Amino acid sequence: MSTSSSPLGGISGATSTGNFNAQAYVQAIIQAESGPEQLMQQQVSVLSSQASALSTISSQLSALQTAVLALNDFQGALAAQKATSSNTGVATVTAGAGATSGTHSLTVSTLATTSSEYTNTLASGTTTFTTGSFSVAVGSNAPTVISVTSSNNTLNGLAASINSAGAGVTASVITDSSGARLSLVSNTTGAPGDLTISSNTTGLTFTKAVTGTNASYTLDGIALNSTSNSITGALAGVTLNLAGTTASPVTITVAPDTSQATTAIQNFVSAYNTVIQSLNQQFTYDPTTQSTGPLGTDQIVMQLQQSVLGDASYSISGNSGYTNLASIGINMNADGTLAVDSGQLSAAMAANYSAVQNLFQQVSPTGFAQNFTNDLTNLTSTTGPVAEDQQGISQQTNDLNQQIADFQANLNAQEQELMQVYSQVAVTIGSLPGLLSQTQSELAKLP
Repeated sequence: MSTSSSPLGGISGATSTGNFNAQAYVQAIIQAESGPEQLMQQQVSVLSSQASALSTISSQLSALQTAVLALNDFQGALAAQKATSSNTGVATVTAGAGATSGTHSLTVSTLATTSSEYTNTLASGTTTFTTGSFSVAVGSNAPTVISVTSSNNTLNGLAASINSAGAGVTASVITDSSGARLSLVSNTTGAPGDLTISSNTTGLTFTKAVTGTNASYTLDGIALNSTSNSITGALAGVTLNLAGTTASPVTITVAPDTSQATTAIQNFVSAYNTVIQSLNQQFTYDPTTQSTGPLGTDQIVMQLQQSVLGDASYSISGNSGYTNLASIGINMNADGTLAVDSGQLSAAMAANYSAVQNLFQQVSPTGFAQNFTNDLTNLTSTTGPVAEDQQGISQQTNDLNQQIADFQANLNAQEQELMQVYSQVAVTIGSLPGLLSQTQSELAKLP
């Protein structure tokens, strides 16, 4: 509300005379009348604080929902596998989607090679040679004819022509102290990429540097081969990268990636604690302000706190004794927050990882993560209690702002009317001395 100035347009006459100030008098009246408006403004301020606090809690609930969904993702962190090799000099391994836990034996007899050819040495990459043509064949593919004319009869020019011909090879000029050579390297590894040079009528001679051969290896006693040293498909979801040969078996181990699982669980605990601490603050009494938080009397927020606490205490039955968070080392503090006992959590994962995973992801009866997800979905939906609470606060704020606007308009009109009346009073009071003097003069003339 503003009462520092008055809407006095159109009013004429004195507003103060002698000891009577009409404007100050009217302002005092209006100030006395403005009490209800001040109360409404205080209510708007309270509602604003409530809306801000509820918006923060809503965002924190969304973050918690994301963390819980990660625990409930059947292809997510709790399903992640990690592959290791007992001899990384022979093979390294990575695990991806679809990998399953297990131990495998690998021996590598030969590595896959990439076929290559090279020419005789010339003085430099710009030295010319006899024109003509030759054919390049990659594996069983049809040969590609490479023509050598006066426009490309240098090693540099021929390399450019081959690379633009789409022959399935990469050509380059290699130079050392003895001169320059043209190098052809197959774009396909293994036997299918073996190069054949034929019908050569140029001034160049070609020599095979490497014959394209497949990798040969034995996996779990089965003899296999691969055109590439990077092998996918031999083990579901696992990539084998062959690096060397050995007659001694290399152990390949695929096991749950407890590091990813631990991170996902810790992310959940952090997001949960953020929510529960915000909710606790709403009901904590501050002796300085002698009040609780903005939402300390909000029944929906009270119910929300109880719901989240209940979800964190959820248990399933059986499951080898891993029935709730406490059973895997996640304990609830007195204030409702959670604390992770890393040692106990690691021990639980090592002892029975599938049971730990089942605690969160069990389908029937509903596991911990799915139960929490169901509640959070209801709480954070556009028709849920949090959204309804926000809408209610917004509607109350709008209603109060409209009441304030209407009240202020009425005050302005009342102020204008009062100024018209009291301005005339001021004029009347101002004229009294003159009237008194005139009266006294007239009286003096009487016999």
